[in-house]
Amino acid sequence: MNRINEPGQFRSRITDWPLEERPREKLMRLGPDSVSNAELIAILLGQGTPQLNAVELAKKLIRAFGSLEALSNASLKELQQVKGIGPAKSVTLLAAFQLYRNLQRERAEREVVSFRDPEKVAKAYQPVLGHLKQESFYVILLNSNLERIQDFRITTGTLDASLVHPREVFSPAVKYMAKGVIVLHNHPSGQNKPSQADIEVTNRLVNSGKILDIPVYDHIIITFDGYFSFKENGLIN
Repeated sequence: MNRINEPGQFRSRITDWPLEERPREKLMRLGPDSVSNAELIAILLGQGTPQLNAVELAKKLIRAFGSLEALSNASLKELQQVKGIGPAKSVTLLAAFQLYRNLQRERAEREVVSFRDPEKVAKAYQPVLGHLKQESFYVILLNSNLERIQDFRITTGTLDASLVHPREVFSPAVKYMAKGVIVLHNHPSGQNKPSQADIEVTNRLVNSGKILDIPVYDHIIITFDGYFSFKENGLIN
């Protein structure tokens, strides 16, 4: 039996806490801004382990990854390496963080009426690509008003000419009668400068687009908190 009324006695279970201190009740009473990151994560986790309550387990998670940002980018496998986090808890966390990224993208996309501004395009696609741990290459199909028709992921893996072939990029552009494209990929390293391979792939796609009369308007490199535009830096005419 848990003894919780003695001075200084540690309360091991959240259900033993005073009602006003419990994360769910605290959020309902005072609002989400009043609840700490650990308490918010504890609400998602639902319960802890025999050794740790949900708040303690949440704090352990944050410590294990070093920051909330790193935790939000963790994979299913990485989350489950923390003792007490099984498949159900890790899937719940992944779903919550992805919902937030989807919200970010939705807000950013409302601001992009025409895909002429590289900064706005980058902002719209950072929630899609910025957190990924492998390079992914996307193509955005545009109509004559530079509005998006659709986007496609072309490949995942280290960017080089063998992975990003012009026919893979322009095949959907031809199918959907696009009047131009923007290509973009992420740099998991956080380096927002193009590599030699990035430049070679871009030149190859630009030249192919000229032949097909489907111009490549830009190639944007996305990082978690930044971007690089070939167009802005004069590398695409």
